[in-house]
Amino acid sequence: MRALLLFFLTLSPALASAQDTDLELVLLADASGSIDARETAFQRQGYAAAITDPEVVAAIQRTAYGSIAVTYVEWASNQVTVVDWTRIDGPETAQGFADALLVPPRQAYGRNAIGAALLEGLRLMEENDIDGWRRVIDFSGDSANNWSGPSIEEARAEVLAAGVTINALPILRPDDPGRAQGGLEALYEDRIIGGRGAFVVTAEDRASFAEAVKRKLILEISGEMPKRDYALGLR
Repeated sequence: MRALLLFFLTLSPALASAQDTDLELVLLADASGSIDARETAFQRQGYAAAITDPEVVAAIQRTAYGSIAVTYVEWASNQVTVVDWTRIDGPETAQGFADALLVPPRQAYGRNAIGAALLEGLRLMEENDIDGWRRVIDFSGDSANNWSGPSIEEARAEVLAAGVTINALPILRPDDPGRAQGGLEALYEDRIIGGRGAFVVTAEDRASFAEAVKRKLILEISGEMPKRDYALGLR
């Protein structure tokens, strides 16, 4: 895919000048009532470890533009930007993002407002000064409930209409069979993901979270399609 993009950039200088990074990526992380302070810190550490992983950094450097722009947002009944838009093009900028992610206190609380979270991801893309070739919202959570704000269906439709892809990372809870075995993956596939090449990658438990995030980031950065062994569905 990179070779194809480089070919089109060569043919169209206007396209090359119109965009300045390969991917705008909003990381939407669950901070609702089912996620305690320890788990919030664990999630941040998982994303920090993944974004600095040599394989992830190499995937970024292999993109046509050699960089991506990332922001990290925690969502609950409100949404809070933990790390603002950061351009990552190598180990140093990746480490800077990771370091910034581990410092701020938690400020998102309450019950799920998934629709509002998706719309906040879209707003952050629409109002930034970055022009990415692709735009992706990376949504993670441990349920599909929506207790306040816009419905998931309304928000999802608006995001997809703007040309943004939504991928999802359901976090299964082995201590809660109603979520883990009741079809959380299928709910995320049916109700949340969408757009070109959208997919679900599952964190089977807390121990596998960082590895699942790493796999998901590599797929999103490279623009590749996931294998069925860890992706429930494609849309």
